[in-house]
Amino acid sequence: MKRYITPLAFVLLTAFLSACKVSKDVETPKPELPVAFRSAAAITTADTSSIADIQWKNFFTDATLQKLIDSAIAKNYDMQIAVKNIDAAQLLFKQVKWNYVPEVALNVTANTSRPSDNSLTGLSISQYNIGTRHVEDYSANLALSWEADIWGKIRSQSRQALAEYLQTAEAKKAIQTNIVANVSQGYYNLLMLDAQLDIAKKNVKLNDSTIRIIRLQYDAGQVTLLAVQQAEAQQQAAAQLVPQFERNVAVQENALSILAGRLPDVVERNGTLNDVKFPETLTAGVPSAIISRRPDIRTQELALTIANAKVGITKSEMYPALRITASGGVNSFKASNWFNIPASLFGIVAGSIATPLLDHKQLSTTYKVAQIDREKTVLQFRQSVLNAVGEVSDALVKIDKLKQEQAIAANRVKTLQQATTNASMLFKNGLANYLEVITAQGNVLQGELALATIKRDELSATAELYRSLGGGWK
Repeated sequence: MKRYITPLAFVLLTAFLSACKVSKDVETPKPELPVAFRSAAAITTADTSSIADIQWKNFFTDATLQKLIDSAIAKNYDMQIAVKNIDAAQLLFKQVKWNYVPEVALNVTANTSRPSDNSLTGLSISQYNIGTRHVEDYSANLALSWEADIWGKIRSQSRQALAEYLQTAEAKKAIQTNIVANVSQGYYNLLMLDAQLDIAKKNVKLNDSTIRIIRLQYDAGQVTLLAVQQAEAQQQAAAQLVPQFERNVAVQENALSILAGRLPDVVERNGTLNDVKFPETLTAGVPSAIISRRPDIRTQELALTIANAKVGITKSEMYPALRITASGGVNSFKASNWFNIPASLFGIVAGSIATPLLDHKQLSTTYKVAQIDREKTVLQFRQSVLNAVGEVSDALVKIDKLKQEQAIAANRVKTLQQATTNASMLFKNGLANYLEVITAQGNVLQGELALATIKRDELSATAELYRSLGGGWK
């Protein structure tokens, strides 16, 4: 006795097969992480919270800097491109949902042909005496085509599109964290250049008074012309720094303006380098938290989701595809009978199963390549976590050592300033020679410039710590 598959049984079989998965996803690996960041104990507390949880406006409290960051987030072209990428990915994600919907097409055709009298069609026409040697055909129909998602191909495509959409959102966050860090570091560099420019100008004025005294002594025959020349050379060395710093200030202002999405112009600042303050104790939190906080690591997590989806798609291409087609409408060989209902009605339903044969090797290779790409994605994820931990550790040790270096440099500058004052007094009273004065003034100039650089480096390291922990996108 013959058994036929009923339509209900066919639907149930299709639903059952649709629940099958041809590939197994690789879970996000748990990377090896330290209990605490290296060098964290020196400048952080044991608190599990992190400065990265602070909104950037509450972390960078300088009003001028906040305006620059606001402008950069709103007008920076990288940010604007990131927003457009999100819009495009969102459209693609919405489009993938339509893959579950059958394809429907409206076809309207009208044609006429004159077959050869010696052809089979021509002989048939002559036998039926239809009164014409032309064959006409008029058709209007709706054609439907639907492929059953037996192996989860469409589900994998949807997962891939969603992950790619989420990746664009994480990319925008990553760009914002970099913008916040770059703008703040550029602003601190500008404040350092302001401080160094003031130091150079003050040193030029200090050298002016020294030169006047040496010239008076030269006129009195107490020193030689060599003393005057060396004092003038010392002043010229300090004076040469003034246009150098002014140039660097203008270049830094231009860079900040461009980063903020505007034409190069003067950057307003109301404070000085010494006015910038951060908490003495910074909380880095636990290393495991950066996995969920840093946008670049989240991007790598989503990349693994995409890689899993691609493996599923390439694997499903190797299996048979079930496609159901149907069409219906009106058809006639005379235009006058085209819409004669119901005589002109017709309908066709068909099902087909297609499986690759000759191109199976190519599909198999594509599948294996997708598996390798997934393995690479796992390695890239681990590498991104390792790099993140390294960046945090680097920033922590920089801040710690720069604090120590700054304390030493500040004491050195204080000592040099006192030495310069004493040398000047002794020189005026004839108890020290001009070389001692010149040496003292040169030392204090270099010491003050170095102290400003160290202060800038510490502030930049703090901004880098904030970024490396995943702060800046909130």
